[in-house]
Amino acid sequence: MLEGGEDPRFIARRMVIFASEDIGNADPQALVIATAAGQAVDRVGLPECALNLAQAAAYLALAPKSNASTKAIGRASAHVREHGAAEPPPYLQDAHYPGAKQLGRGEGYRYPHDAPGGVTDQPLAPESVQDERFYEPVDRGFEAQLRERLEQLRSRFSKD
Repeated sequence: MLEGGEDPRFIARRMVIFASEDIGNADPQALVIATAAGQAVDRVGLPECALNLAQAAAYLALAPKSNASTKAIGRASAHVREHGAAEPPPYLQDAHYPGAKQLGRGEGYRYPHDAPGGVTDQPLAPESVQDERFYEPVDRGFEAQLRERLEQLRSRFSKD
C-alpha cells in the first residue's frame, strides 16, 4: 500500500479500526499495538514508519479474531432504535445538582468494591433491558476468559 502511494496515516487508521472491529477482546493488546503504530507514523514519518506499520500488520494478522463487540454495539443500537433509550436506574443517575436528592438520584447505589469479588447483584442496566444479551463473547483468545467470567456472573446472579 505504501509503495502504491497510500498515506501511512490512512493505513494506521484502518489498523486501529481493524483492531477493535475484527480482533476485539480476543486480543485487547491489538488496539494498543495499532494505536502505537499510528503514533509512530505521526512521530517518525516515512520511510521509517514502514517498519512500525509492518510490525503492527504482522501482529494484527496473527491475532485471534472476534467481532463480538462489533455485534454487541449493533444489537444495542438496534434495540435503542426500536424501543427508544431507557433511563438508567435512579441510583446511577447524576446526583450532583440541586434537587437530585428529592428525585432519589444516587440513593441506594451499592459500591462493587465493597462486595465479595468486587461485584454486586445490583442491576446497572435500565430495567427494560436487563434480560437482553447484547455482548456474547467468543471462545477464542482472551475473550474466552471473558466469556467464562460472564457465564460465572450470569449464573451467580441468575434470577432462576
